[in-house]
Amino acid sequence: MIIGGSELRKLITERKPPLISDWVDLDVQLQPAGFDLTVREVRVFASDGYLDFDNSKRRVAETIPIPFDESGRARLGKGAYLLVFNEYVRLPLDVAALAKPRSSLLRSGATVETAVWDPGYEGRGRALLIVYNEHGIVLERNARVVQLVFFKVAGTGPGYAGAYKGES
Repeated sequence: MIIGGSELRKLITERKPPLISDWVDLDVQLQPAGFDLTVREVRVFASDGYLDFDNSKRRVAETIPIPFDESGRARLGKGAYLLVFNEYVRLPLDVAALAKPRSSLLRSGATVETAVWDPGYEGRGRALLIVYNEHGIVLERNARVVQLVFFKVAGTGPGYAGAYKGES
């Protein structure tokens, strides 16, 4: 079951700790079936990553922030970037989330990829931004780029306890 906007508002404004904090404008970001996440930072990849089966050798790629100009804009060419969101998310053990690109991002020739946001995850999430448009894209600081959709989870276990819990 998807958690709708009115229930999300309660989880954001009444739950302690809140489901989401550090949002820019609750009334704008709250959607009928989710919550829009906004851009805090855009980063470019500066090294390779390394993945293995048991994470004993895992090394995520290093990234470097791309500064916003004096107008609060970042002009991005075709390629892959790491987005860091403003919002800090705290998922209870009975809630998971999936992030999908906003249609305006798709219509501009770009998309995002994200992993599953597991029950128990807490942190300032990240997403892979892929710009396909040959002319690039301009992102303003605080631009709404993804909608996070929340789902009730039955039969949960201990919750997320991975390396990214509490990131940022």
